[in-house]
Amino acid sequence: MYKRILVPTDGSKMAAKGIKCAVGLAKAIGATVVGYHGMEPIAPAYYSEAAGIRASQVRAIEKLLLGNGEHYLDALRRAADKAGVPWETLMTSPASPHLGILQAARAQRCDLICMASHGRGKLASALLGSVTQKVLTHSKVPVFVCR
Repeated sequence: MYKRILVPTDGSKMAAKGIKCAVGLAKAIGATVVGYHGMEPIAPAYYSEAAGIRASQVRAIEKLLLGNGEHYLDALRRAADKAGVPWETLMTSPASPHLGILQAARAQRCDLICMASHGRGKLASALLGSVTQKVLTHSKVPVFVCR
């Protein structure tokens, strides 16, 4: 059935639900989980000459974001190890979260994406957009949504 399950995480409580769900599913079917974190890119406006930020400050911010991402992926590593599920992790800096998830699924040859959704409701999703909705709309592989 499914052999490689992509599990996006942003460190939130909802993402933790997605990790728990994905690891449980992977254990039941003998799949590998692939943890993914899309590190937010630092907008050029933050480090343009007009803003006066130094290159060393940009590197410090990038280091902080990378550390946060590794911390988020550690939650998946621990859960998978505890369940005896094989895991891999990946972190990129995508143009947008949903594109990062879709690109990661493709690059890692995942045949399922398992992610949590906040379930904001129709109006909030229409106004704010929804990463989950965008992944559902554009994914070429099945998407399992946990709530």
